[in-house]
Amino acid sequence: MYRYFIKPILFALNIEQAHHLAVILLRIIGFIPGGRWILSKCYSVHHPSLEREVFGVHFQNPIGLAAGFDHNGDVVSELGSLGFGFVEMGIVTPQPQNGNPCPRLFRLPNDEAIINRLGFANRGLKRALQNLRRPHSGTIVGCNIGKNISTSAEDAPKDYLKVYRNLYQYADYFAVNLCCDNACTEAISHRPDYIMRILEPLFDFRRGQNQYRPILLKISPDLNDEEVDRIIDILLSTPLDGIVATTGSYRRDGLQTTVETLDKIGAGRLSGKPLTRRSIEIVRRIHERSGGNYPIIGVGGMMTVDDVREMLKAGADLVQIYSGLIYHGPHFIKEVCTGLVEDAQRAAILQAEREREELIRRTTEEAAREARAIDLAQDIADKAAEVAEKTKYVREAARKRRR
Repeated sequence: MYRYFIKPILFALNIEQAHHLAVILLRIIGFIPGGRWILSKCYSVHHPSLEREVFGVHFQNPIGLAAGFDHNGDVVSELGSLGFGFVEMGIVTPQPQNGNPCPRLFRLPNDEAIINRLGFANRGLKRALQNLRRPHSGTIVGCNIGKNISTSAEDAPKDYLKVYRNLYQYADYFAVNLCCDNACTEAISHRPDYIMRILEPLFDFRRGQNQYRPILLKISPDLNDEEVDRIIDILLSTPLDGIVATTGSYRRDGLQTTVETLDKIGAGRLSGKPLTRRSIEIVRRIHERSGGNYPIIGVGGMMTVDDVREMLKAGADLVQIYSGLIYHGPHFIKEVCTGLVEDAQRAAILQAEREREELIRRTTEEAAREARAIDLAQDIADKAAEVAEKTKYVREAARKRRR
């Protein structure tokens, strides 16, 4: 239905209008009695094989919604009812900010990609706090936090700490977004000294709390391997809980969209299918160099069930989608979860078959050993009988000689 009816309507609008319409529709469904229950019945997949325990949090399934869709936490419960195992809201900054002028979101249908230069538009900490204080029906909520564009790099730690401190008791985990959009450069935001200036106040605040809230870093796919390794070194040497890899890219390599169209669109972060390979490469590198001991949320270019499989195989504990939802609709979440359940069932069948074959092999070997033991015992018995017969013959011969 999404492909033939809903998608043409949404794609007839510009992407930001379509996004606002989708959020409004979700809010309306949330207000209708039983609306979220209907969504859950249509899209959610529940199965024990999907459940995960990651950084001390229990997830119903490993498929989450990446930050950028629900900036303010307006429809967290409704998104959870669509079948997501968790929802990452944000980016949240201390003060509201309008972001860049419109147009600032663009589809690249030939590449199944999106270019985004929103400029971290959101309604600020106060709105996020209001929304997170409301019950969200057991949905696991991550909060993607950042600094205001007007805040200098030197004052950035204060912005991150303010959001973290105020939302601490309401979010289940926090993703520190190092990708500062047009507020600072990647060279600055991914520098180890800059990262530690942001993280250390968060660690200090957490040490004084009764509850533990995991802190993860969200990193760029444009980092080279050496820069990724420096991030991994921080992961291994600090109380950091994990990494979210990756956000959007500034690169435009290998796109099917024409250069003229790209020039007309201009700057912005690219997400979607073109990021698949690099995101998986980065996740694999983090997993291998960290010994698989730290949680990784894989995100970037998850457009098919096979993409998700490869991301999990590379070492991701959880996977987030965004562009896949835009291009394939909410049924994509169900398709992915169903595919993972089928994989688990096939693996269980193969494991049972291997165990059965192993049991047969052991039983056969034991039967063969028993047969050999029986044959050996028979041989011994036959030889004993032969010896006894010879002994009897010798005795009788001896008697005859004595006579």
